[in-house]
Amino acid sequence: MNSRANLWRTLIFVAFVGPGPVIGLAPWMLSGWHLITPIAPWRYVGLLMTLGGLIPLADSIARFLREGQGTPEPLHPTESLVVSGLYRYVRNPMYLGVLTMIFGQAVFFANRHIAIYGAGAAAVMHLFVVLYEEPTLRKKYGQEYAEYLGQVSRWIPRLPRQT
Repeated sequence: MNSRANLWRTLIFVAFVGPGPVIGLAPWMLSGWHLITPIAPWRYVGLLMTLGGLIPLADSIARFLREGQGTPEPLHPTESLVVSGLYRYVRNPMYLGVLTMIFGQAVFFANRHIAIYGAGAAAVMHLFVVLYEEPTLRKKYGQEYAEYLGQVSRWIPRLPRQT
């Protein structure tokens, strides 16, 4: 598939199916993005989290397009395994970015409903990774993925192991 088609599929997926609704629509529906109380200095931590979560999300999407020659959409996956950039430190930086953005909004808006939603989203993401993504990647990439599993943590970022 050509890169232009992958770009369009990715933009549509991100905006309407994947990260966009998860980090935008759902938290907005839960909070209306209204501040319940005046902004306290500690709430800026939530704002930094929300903005900071964009970094792993954007980096992952770019790597899927450029290096993987595919999309983050499960129906049009990458042609090659992406193990560079943040993927050297953790296997799921895109999901971690999304969760950071959700919990950042929970902190910024001081909204427990968004925090509960974030916990549910984390559980769903974990199950999706364990029950679908990892078995699919094992089947597609075989030994290359098995070696990657042995070197990089699923959820907790850490420095790459020296071999």
